[in-house]
This record gives sequence, structure tokens and C-alpha cells, in this order.
Amino acid sequence: MKAVILAAGYATRLYPLTENMPKCLLEVGGRTILDSIVDKLDAVPSIDEVLIVTNARFHAQLSGWADRRSSRAPIRILNDGTTSNDNRLGAIGDLALVIRQARVSSDILMMASDNLFDQDLTAFVAAARSRPDSVTVAIYDLGDPMLASKKFGVLEVASDGRVNGMEEKPEKPRSPYIGMGVYFFPKNTLALVAQYLAGDSAQDAPGHYVRWLFDHGTPIFSFLFKGMWYDIGDLKALEEANRIFQPRK
Repeated sequence: MKAVILAAGYATRLYPLTENMPKCLLEVGGRTILDSIVDKLDAVPSIDEVLIVTNARFHAQLSGWADRRSSRAPIRILNDGTTSNDNRLGAIGDLALVIRQARVSSDILMMASDNLFDQDLTAFVAAARSRPDSVTVAIYDLGDPMLASKKFGVLEVASDGRVNGMEEKPEKPRSPYIGMGVYFFPKNTLALVAQYLAGDSAQDAPGHYVRWLFDHGTPIFSFLFKGMWYDIGDLKALEEANRIFQPRK
């Protein structure tokens, strides 16, 4: 299984911190966000390679980080060739690039590069691989559906974990469960990425792609994460995460 980390965005909401540095190399609790993510991946034995897609602006910095990083699974940095927020490929465009350039033909665990959480990934991967023909999405319970209004992808979930409804940033959410930016794509769905991108309605957010898969008959299951979780989307979230995730002693 390959792990794919999407790190090709430009994080304009975190300027000036990210004008000359990728968001994933910002420190939270004394460690870079990317180091914390790869620590989680190192604990999953079935991952045999970590593929990180970045852009032309930050490729050298990510390559330098990879050269210094000691990791169980080998790390490969891929450059999507973009130079600004205006010509970026988007999350699913970058997923397609990784599949094509790295010639991926195995299951994929895909993650955003700005997620911090304290639950490990082993149970998520085990649950996902037990359903090899289904996509599995990590979800988080906000408690109150209205906390997700206009901010997150919202999923309606049955008692067995099957997703039976999805909305991207709805005004009036029908569920407190939101997508966390952690996805398991079985190998039999990889060919569908190019088909999705070729359509007139393709959008770059992963939630839109998962919704397209759902609408086209791919079973979607959820896995509930517990504990702390932060989406480092802006300066406020970064400051709050730094208060919660303390440096290691």
C-alpha cells in the first residue's frame, strides 16, 4: 500500500508564514506538521512507500526535508510543476499525477498535509482493508451539525458505518460527522480518477471526488476518529494547535 500526502497547496490564508515555506513544514508542538504525519504512517506496517506531492516553489525544501528524515518506509517527493495558487492542479489533479508518475497500482492511503490528530492510523487501515472494494473516509464527530455549516464536507452515516449521504459545505448540515482529509482508495478505484477529471463537473476537493464515486455506485464507508484533531487552515487554528500539542520532553 502507498501513502500519498498532498502538499502542493500554497496556504494563502497563512501568509506571511507560508509565502516562502510550505504549510506542512510549519512547526506545531516543536515538530513540523509533516514529521507528525509521517510518524503516524511509520506505524502502519502495510505502507511500503510514502509519496509526497508538492509544487515547483517548494520542491527543494521538501526534498531537503526528506533527505534529513529517517523513516521506516522510503519517501519520494514528486513535483507537480505548478508555481502559484492560480495554476495549481488541485487535490485530485495531484492524486492523478502521483498515480501516473509513480505508476501506482496498489491501494492508497491519501492524506492532507495539514491534519494533526492523536489517534493512530492502524485501526483505520485495518478496517479499510477489510472492505477491499470500498472507499473508506475518516470522519470526526463535531457534536452539533451546525458547527459544520459552510465549513466542511458532511457525511450521513448508517449504524454499520456505511455512508448514505454526502454534502460539501452545506448551509444546513444534516449530520455532525465531517470528513477529516484521510481516505483509503482501493486499487480497483484508481482508474476512475482520470475518468472523474475528464468530466465537465470535476472539482479539485477530495470530497467532491468521493461524492462522485458514491453517485456512481462505489460503496463508501466511514471510520470514526476520536481524540484531538486540527485542520491547520489559518493562523487561528495554528495558534490553537500549538497550545494543545506541547513539545516533546
